[in-house]
Amino acid sequence: MEDYKMELENRIRNLLWTVSGDYTLDVKPDVSLFLRSKEIALYDGIKQGAFARYFDKNLLGLYLVKKIYLDASETELTGLTQLCIEAAVGERICEERPGVRRMRKKALEDILDQEYETLPSYDKLLDRLKIAVFRDVLTGSVQPLEKKLSAFRDQIYACAESGDTMELIRIIDSLYNTVIDPDFEKKNGSLERVMAVTLEELTEFGWEDYLNEEMYEEALENYVEKLTDRMTDIEDSSLTQDMEEKRKVKNKITVISEEALQKAHTYVELNFGKTYLTPAEEKRMNHLMCRGIHGDCSLYFTEGILKNPVRDNYQYQYAKRLRNKNIWTYHDKHRIAKRNIAILTELLKKALVIRSENQEVLSDRGTIVPSRLWRIGRSCEANLFKRILRGDNTDFVVDILIDASGSQMSRQGDVALQAYMISSALSNVDIPHRVMSYCTFWDHTILHRFREYDDPVSADEDIFNYVTSSNNRDGLAIKAAGYSLLQREEEKKILIILSDGRPYDVIINRPNAKNPAPYQGKYAISDTASEVRRLRSQGVSVLGVFAGEEKDLPAEKKIFGKDFAYIRDIGNFSKIVGRYLTKQLEADN
Repeated sequence: MEDYKMELENRIRNLLWTVSGDYTLDVKPDVSLFLRSKEIALYDGIKQGAFARYFDKNLLGLYLVKKIYLDASETELTGLTQLCIEAAVGERICEERPGVRRMRKKALEDILDQEYETLPSYDKLLDRLKIAVFRDVLTGSVQPLEKKLSAFRDQIYACAESGDTMELIRIIDSLYNTVIDPDFEKKNGSLERVMAVTLEELTEFGWEDYLNEEMYEEALENYVEKLTDRMTDIEDSSLTQDMEEKRKVKNKITVISEEALQKAHTYVELNFGKTYLTPAEEKRMNHLMCRGIHGDCSLYFTEGILKNPVRDNYQYQYAKRLRNKNIWTYHDKHRIAKRNIAILTELLKKALVIRSENQEVLSDRGTIVPSRLWRIGRSCEANLFKRILRGDNTDFVVDILIDASGSQMSRQGDVALQAYMISSALSNVDIPHRVMSYCTFWDHTILHRFREYDDPVSADEDIFNYVTSSNNRDGLAIKAAGYSLLQREEEKKILIILSDGRPYDVIINRPNAKNPAPYQGKYAISDTASEVRRLRSQGVSVLGVFAGEEKDLPAEKKIFGKDFAYIRDIGNFSKIVGRYLTKQLEADN
C-alpha cells in the first residue's frame, strides 16, 4: 500500500505542477482521497494548480489565518472559501482543458452522493449553497432558488470575474459576514481590520489547539500551510478515509509561458538527476535532433537521479523505492530469469562460433584438388578447386531502448527484468551494448542511460533503476538513440525497443508552438514508424519487443512491421528474442 500511495503522490504532484506551470510549489498530495474518489482527488489537484497560477495562494491563506485569529469559525470560513475558489477557477480551467469538465462533474456528483444522503436543514445555509452551486454545474444552467439563497449564490458566482486575489478576498469576507456570522464586523471589525493584524500578533497566538501535537514547534507556519493546502478542496475531509475507489488519470494538452519553460531544465535535474553532457554537447544534440515535428522539444541525457542527484528530495526517495520493487520482481522470478539468461547466452555463443568458423568449399578457382581431375570432359560439374571461406569476424553492437512512460507503471518490474535478461546475455558473450529508457517531462524527452556500450558486467544491475513517469515521444527517442548508435565503428548494428506501441505526448506545448498538434494516435505512430524505417534503411536492424496490452498490437505492427516480438509468457522470452538475435548474427554468413 505504501508503494501504491507513493505512485499516486507522484501522479498528483506532476499534475499540479503541470497545470500551475510552477515546479517550485511545495506539493503535499492527499493520497488517501484516492481511496474515496479518484475524480475528487484529481480535480482537487488540478484546481490547486490552477488557483496557484491565477491567484496568490499565500495572500489568501494569510487572510484566512487573520480572520480566524479574530474569532472566525475555521470550518465555516474554510468551507465558504472552498466554494468561492470553485466558482473562481472551475469553469476557467475547464475552458482551457476540456477534458477536465467530465472529471469536474464526476467529482461534484461523488461529493453530493457521499456527503448529502439527506438534505441539510434550513438553517445550514452553507451546505444548501454548496448543493445549489454543484447542481448548477451538473445541469449546465442556473436552477431556480429561493430569493435569499439566490442572492448569496450570485455573490459566489461573482468570484469568476475576480481580477486579483484581494477582489476574491473581499467577496469571501462579505459572504462570511452575511451568511455565516452577521455580527462579525460589529464585534471584530471590517476587512481592513482583519488585514491589519500583524505577524507579531499572529506569532504570539496559541495555534496549538488547531494542530496535531507533532506540528507544535512551528505552530503559525504549520497552521498557515494547513489552511493553504485545504482551501482549494471541495470535499468534506472527514469522510475521505472511509471510502475506497481506484484511480484513473487523463492528461490533456496545456500551454505554458516561455518564462516557465526556462525554469524547466532546473526541475528536470531535480526529478531525473544531472545530465552527463556538457552544455555545448547538449545544445549540439538538440540542434541535430529536435527538428520537424519535434522542433519545440528538447533532449535531456542523464544516468538517473540515483546516480547523479541534485539533492535528496522526494523524487530521489521515490526512485529508491521503485528500484527496490524492480529488484523484488527479479528475486520473485530469479529461476526463470537465470534460465532465460543461460539459454540466451548459449544461443548467442553458438551463433558467434558458427559465424567465425572457416569453411572449405569446392569452387571453380582456388587450390586444385588432384582427386577430381578425372571429371574433366566427363562431368558438367567441373569444380576442380577448393577454396576456404573465412569466418565472418564482423563486430556487433546492440542498443536497448525501453519505454519508461507512466503507462508502463503496472508492468514496470517485468519490463526492467526483460531488459536485464537481454543485457546480461549480451554481456556474457562480450557484445558491446547500451541500455537506455525514455519518457517525457514538460517539453523534454528524457534519455536515461543505465549502461554504456563497454561498461563491465556489473553495470547491468543499474537497469533496476528503471522508473516510469509521464508520457513518451517515441519518434524523437528512437531518432536520438539511433544517431549515437550509427556513430559506432561496428559493422552490424542492432536496436531493440521495448515499448507498448502507444506514442503519447500531450502534456505540454510552448506558446505559438510550431507543432501544436498533440503527439498521439496516427500522427505519433506514423512518426515513430518513419524513424524505424529510416534506421533500417541505414543498415540498423530494429526489433520491437511488445510490452503492452493486446489492444495496442495493431499499432506495434504498424511501427515495427514483421520484426517485433510479443512476449505473452516471460518464460518464452529467451527463445523469442534469441531467435531474432541469432538470425541477425547468422545473416550473410
